[in-house]
Amino acid sequence: MPRVPQHPGLASHWWTPYAVACCFTREQQQETVAEEIEDFQPIDKLQQLGINAGDIKKAKEGGVHTCECFLMRTKKSLAEIKGLSDAKIEKMVEAARKCVPNYGWQTGSSVEKQRAREIVRINFGAQQINDLLGGGLESKAITEIFGEYRTGKTQLCHTLCVTTQMPLESGGGAGKVAYIDTEGTFRPERIHSIAARFGLDAEAVLDNVCHARAYTHEQQMELIQSVAAMMAEDPFKLLIVDSITANLRVDFSGRGELAERQQRLGQMMSRLRKISEEFNVAVLVTNQVMSDPSGGAMFVVDPKKPLGGHVMAHASTIRLSLRKGKGEQRVMKVVDSPNLPEGEASYQISSEGIVDYKD
Repeated sequence: MPRVPQHPGLASHWWTPYAVACCFTREQQQETVAEEIEDFQPIDKLQQLGINAGDIKKAKEGGVHTCECFLMRTKKSLAEIKGLSDAKIEKMVEAARKCVPNYGWQTGSSVEKQRAREIVRINFGAQQINDLLGGGLESKAITEIFGEYRTGKTQLCHTLCVTTQMPLESGGGAGKVAYIDTEGTFRPERIHSIAARFGLDAEAVLDNVCHARAYTHEQQMELIQSVAAMMAEDPFKLLIVDSITANLRVDFSGRGELAERQQRLGQMMSRLRKISEEFNVAVLVTNQVMSDPSGGAMFVVDPKKPLGGHVMAHASTIRLSLRKGKGEQRVMKVVDSPNLPEGEASYQISSEGIVDYKD
């Protein structure tokens, strides 16, 4: 059982219903605190509505672990689950609708109250970035950060691995982290120095980070699909993919394979979006950049553009560009967001992770 990262600067309020998520399984949490807000409806609830336990087990084996997932998948994809007939699927989907309280039409006021109650914003480690993003990394959304090498993409990921495990009142998410590493750049020793900065037990923090190395785009997709099983069992608050395009860039080459590459990218991003909303987790994906081959690049201040084209642009909820400034300065810019104005924030990379930039 993973341990809670101890925070000497915090008293008993560290053990809030959300904070104990760092050491208990979700079932133990719900037994301990009955009034806790549920992020999702477990598929086992369908048994109370007359669904056979054997059919629920088959659905889990097919990658469906919540009632929300039933409503997010097409009936065609559900029909591919072994042992489930069209009639059974229809019955299970109908039961899932009854279990999900926010299914269907809602007023704008209801949506506002729901977001205020559910959305978590995770501290980036630099106050200027938090202010730029309205409080931090937002749950139920895909945040894409792109930039050239040495702009701090992976360092942002490492810092968030630590801050996500802090209590809600300290700007954390009080949950675990899933880290899909496609470039082989995850370094546990970086977690030690960042955890020390926030006064947390580094070993306990590392115990709550689930890391997986993906060498191909196929393995990457398998990991994205299988992470739902972990999130159904334990309380996660952050899923990192560093980076989303590295394997695709290698596995597909030339314009002849561009269409297939974009299709695979679209499928990955669609699955990530559903996971973020299904489990109320923040999804952070890093993206590589390329030089703009068009003739107009010479008239642009920064001719580099992110990989993935329109597929990536439309799939990301929030897009953030990173660039190098003077000396140790790095600059983050809001490129696209449904609720944030365009703006910039300065930060720098230190031995303690991402910190505010100081002249």
